[in-house]
Amino acid sequence: MIVRLLFMISLSVSYALAKKPNILLLYADDLGYTDLSCQGSKYYETPHIDRLAKEGTTFTNAYAGAANCAPSRACLMTGTYTPRHGIFTVGNSDRGKAIDRKLIPVKNTTILDPSFTTIAEALKPLGYRTCVAGKWHLTEDPTADGFDANFGGTTWGHPKSYFSPYKNPYLKDGPKGEHLPERLGREVANWIRANHRDPFFAYVPFYSVHTPIQATEELTQKYSKKEPDGKHNNPKYAAMIQSMDNAVGHLLETLDDLKLTQETLVIFTSDNGPHGSISAADPLRGSKGMFYEGGIREPFLVRFPGRTPAGQKNESAISQIDLFPTFVELAGGKISPDLDGVSLLPAFHGEKLRERPLFWHFPAYLQGYSKGSGSASKYFRTTPCGVIREGNWKLIQYFEDHSLELYHLESDLAETTNLATKHPEKTEELLEKLQDWQARTQAPIPTKKNPQYQPR
Repeated sequence: MIVRLLFMISLSVSYALAKKPNILLLYADDLGYTDLSCQGSKYYETPHIDRLAKEGTTFTNAYAGAANCAPSRACLMTGTYTPRHGIFTVGNSDRGKAIDRKLIPVKNTTILDPSFTTIAEALKPLGYRTCVAGKWHLTEDPTADGFDANFGGTTWGHPKSYFSPYKNPYLKDGPKGEHLPERLGREVANWIRANHRDPFFAYVPFYSVHTPIQATEELTQKYSKKEPDGKHNNPKYAAMIQSMDNAVGHLLETLDDLKLTQETLVIFTSDNGPHGSISAADPLRGSKGMFYEGGIREPFLVRFPGRTPAGQKNESAISQIDLFPTFVELAGGKISPDLDGVSLLPAFHGEKLRERPLFWHFPAYLQGYSKGSGSASKYFRTTPCGVIREGNWKLIQYFEDHSLELYHLESDLAETTNLATKHPEKTEELLEKLQDWQARTQAPIPTKKNPQYQPR
């Protein structure tokens, strides 16, 4: 009997050591850099997401792969920059009025080519169960892209409704009035309970907090009575953020209940900056659709008990393209040389990563919101451009007129002062590196003049 008991204990210990870590990736939509209370907002309340910051590490220089939805998700899922997969924007690339576009933009790809390996496809051969819940936005059905289960993911950029009936072919309608964030959190929690015997990758790209802004009446009333915090002043948007936070809380409680907290890597981040007419990323300049910091710098919280330092900040400049190689290494796989990202595991352990340049490429147009949005253009959020950040320096190259903007982010986080003429050597150095990267990735640059253009 004693021998059998010792044998069973040995098996149990071996299983605990052999089981690969679980991965829970929480991915918000259109959530700005300061749209969390742990990121500085005194209006929005996010106690469950704040728990991740308290129990894990906050990365203060974390970036999306692009400034709007679909390209960010393509970069995340493939571990590659936009020139590799060709998804540069949402929908067509000639957004805005034709008379204001100086160039004919590069044609955009809207569906991820099946030749690309997704994170889920890379993890499945390593023994992982996989699910996605929420905004997929890359193909019709993510179960064709490595996911065992799909709750509501399709090509949609936003839900038809945040309240049931959802009219979503991949999510059955719930009781009338059921709220989508709560439903997605519950579906993933139930899926984890059913699949946690194997290591799992649960990708939760909440539709929240993308438009339409549809919140519960109870939470809306709560924030209607609360003092605004600068441009954080929309009660319905605040209520939507808290509803998403409640869903995060349900998932974290599920890990606690199943005693999976210690063996699960949890990451929370977002795909791009906030919608400029609804919230703001102050003190960062710009919002969704812009390649100023407000459009691409994201909240990035990492909790991995026993591995990531608790309550710490890490200043390493990282990109969401780094998550693919990170997850593969964590799962014991081999990192493909075709990936543009690097593994973040050393940074998750508290180290500062070796300095390297990060890049963005946008050969398209994106129409503007309103005056005073932070854009350099009167009519567009973004005109065709390329961007490089290395160290504290950031260079933006505009393709329409070849103009350059150089910012020193440590001393000018709000990107108020263009230093291109004051520091010509640094400008030339970064431009050369950017152009070399454009050549290596065969980044398409628009050069053909638009015959419909009319200066006004």
